[in-house]
Amino acid sequence: MNMNMTTTTDSSSSMDSHSTHMNMATCKISMLWNWNTIDACFLSSSWHITSSGMFAGSCIGVICLVLCLEFLRRIGREYDQFIIRRSHLRAHTDSVLLPVRPTVVEQTVRALLHMLQFAVAYFVMLLAMYFNGYIIICIFIGAFLGSFIFSWEPLRVGKENDATAVTKCCG
Repeated sequence: MNMNMTTTTDSSSSMDSHSTHMNMATCKISMLWNWNTIDACFLSSSWHITSSGMFAGSCIGVICLVLCLEFLRRIGREYDQFIIRRSHLRAHTDSVLLPVRPTVVEQTVRALLHMLQFAVAYFVMLLAMYFNGYIIICIFIGAFLGSFIFSWEPLRVGKENDATAVTKCCG
């Protein structure tokens, strides 16, 4: 009886392994430049593109992911300005030369925002590593739209701004 149960388990495991292998065989994953659309997989086998509509949705999702990254960067800049304004109101001064040290709670929020930026940027980088031309173009479109929307703010004369700062890739 024990032997019969083992045989059933072995054959069941074999079938599960075989069906999983069959699903993975349909994924087109290339570490070289490619323009794959249908049967492309990104990040995991569960993100398996099976139709043109699904690929279009993935492209829109990638653009939105990069928009989220730029939005998080803007939130970080706005939060830093909020900390500075609040500190100057408490000190009753308008001097921009005084250094401002965030409280523990403020620094925790800043670190959380940085971690979120880093995580989103890391996923964008992982998507780019699939070398899919369409996905990379969508990353560029998202970066353009995100910068256009979320970096449209007053420029500070005499200070470093986004146009003169080092590229903020990956966090």
